[in-house]
Amino acid sequence: MSENIIEIEHLNKSFGDVKAVNDLSIRVKEGELYAFLGVNGAGKSTTISIICGQLSKDSGKVVVSGRNIDDGMEDVTRSLGVVFQNSALDMALNVRENLESRAALYGIKGERFRKRLEELSEILDFKDILTRTVGKLSGGQRRRIDIARALLHRPKILILDEPTTGLDLQTRKLLWDVTEKLRRSDNMTVFLTTHYMEEAADADYVVILDSGRISAEGTPLELKNKYTGDFITLYGVTERELDKIELPKENIRDGVRIAVPNTAAATELIVRYPELFKDYEITKGKMDDVFLAVTGKKLIGGNEK
Repeated sequence: MSENIIEIEHLNKSFGDVKAVNDLSIRVKEGELYAFLGVNGAGKSTTISIICGQLSKDSGKVVVSGRNIDDGMEDVTRSLGVVFQNSALDMALNVRENLESRAALYGIKGERFRKRLEELSEILDFKDILTRTVGKLSGGQRRRIDIARALLHRPKILILDEPTTGLDLQTRKLLWDVTEKLRRSDNMTVFLTTHYMEEAADADYVVILDSGRISAEGTPLELKNKYTGDFITLYGVTERELDKIELPKENIRDGVRIAVPNTAAATELIVRYPELFKDYEITKGKMDDVFLAVTGKKLIGGNEK
């Protein structure tokens, strides 16, 4: 069984009367993709800032890679690579200069830096822009350099705070291919916040925050089974034929979608009304449905709707 690489117990943080993090306890296992979800103000960024030592906590315990942050952040920081929502790059420097100055903070210089730069520029595909000023890069190019900056010192934990917001599909796929490769090769842990629910659906474990507290947690399958049920989509049937099925229905472009509590209920319908099931598909609910069921809110562009 994997060891816990992040352990948080009864964490609290307030800003005046606002309880940003409210008695939060989580365990993140080494090597897993851990999704940390919530609308703006749910407590995600506050928790990340505390883990990284950028913000003090009011109370509670935070242990990262076996080190309690109360004992000092130097060792903790070396185990972390962080990609924030807003780029941390110096827009006036070129790509190589940005990465070289960052690497020097970890004692990565000379030949060591050259080799690491070559590795990262290969897997993140930015060899052709090394001498280009960062301020002149596209959003996708800049995000690749942000990822490279976070990976320079081979961190045990990569924290990604909404890393793919606003990126094109090709760049999003590249970034996820790279992080998945590093999880397999280096057993790197990925701690993710995102408002793209399809990214959360690929996580090993998901926590949903609301007003600083955990509203739900579990694997994506556990959460889907608990909060959404299944959906049957029937094609080539009339409304009259469907009258015999007394369940919630939704007309879609080419057919009708019926909500059922679970896969067993779907099977019962198929056995009972085989004449209706000539062209159909059964799907699990999506993480969007889970999030809406748990919080009563939609997660769109990181904002509450």
